[in-house]
Amino acid sequence: MKFGDYRVEIIPDCEFRLDGGAMFGVVPRNLWSKVAPPDDQNRIRMNMNCLFIEAGKDRILIDTGIGDKWSDKYRAMYGIDRRRSFDESLQQIAGVGCDDITIVINTHLHFDHAGGNTKLDDAGKATAAFPNARYLVSRAEYQHAEAPSERDRASYFADNWRPLKESGQLELQDSDYEAAPGLRIETYSGHNRSMQCARLERDGHTLFGFADLIPTRAHVPFAWVMGYDLYPLETVEAKKKLLPQAARENWTCLFYHDPEQALGKIVEDSGKFRVTESQQGAENSFANSQRTF
Repeated sequence: MKFGDYRVEIIPDCEFRLDGGAMFGVVPRNLWSKVAPPDDQNRIRMNMNCLFIEAGKDRILIDTGIGDKWSDKYRAMYGIDRRRSFDESLQQIAGVGCDDITIVINTHLHFDHAGGNTKLDDAGKATAAFPNARYLVSRAEYQHAEAPSERDRASYFADNWRPLKESGQLELQDSDYEAAPGLRIETYSGHNRSMQCARLERDGHTLFGFADLIPTRAHVPFAWVMGYDLYPLETVEAKKKLLPQAARENWTCLFYHDPEQALGKIVEDSGKFRVTESQQGAENSFANSQRTF
């Protein structure tokens, strides 16, 4: 789809599952299960909606999904349901392949956002999945990934970034930076101290990717915060800042983990916020591509 003078596409990686209680924190199961029905292991369906942006000569990918470097044990644990490779999805939806990507941006380095950064070669060694790309991540997030807390250590796998550091493709950035004209990458504390969100502004319109600040449409209410968040009160404060602005300025919003609708508009109704389908969401290729999974 066109977004000003840029082209934007949603590239779904694949479905996977995480525990519903962990995904909704203090929200009671009898409430969250109405909008995210759990399976027999209490896991809910999720996707990884990566953002492709064609900006002049650059072909940019924001987050890379869960990747293919998983044993059968972990595929079963996370309910990873891959029907086609990320490269095939990228080619079908955006008309380009992994070799054509020039910039990869990681909002953070958790395995479900950076797992597709690398792939295993014939010798079983992790190597860049996007061989011609610069990989951008905040310096603070890189430092945290190298020395995570006990609480979030399980979300970081060094094979997703160390090979890129060794190859010289990983470039550490400030907490807020411009990756391309009109594309700002901004840090919002809550999920951790260094997770970033993407803000694309073209021709008076804004597309905002919430990453794990608001992972699905169901997480829009202020108090619906993931149990995975290290700083949940700061997540709430960030939502209180961003959601009214999104509604007021008619942003197109990206919900990275939503399994049904990647894009939507925020509307305010009697002081509460909810998501409606955006015009871009109705037109983008996500709806059709989702049926192939």
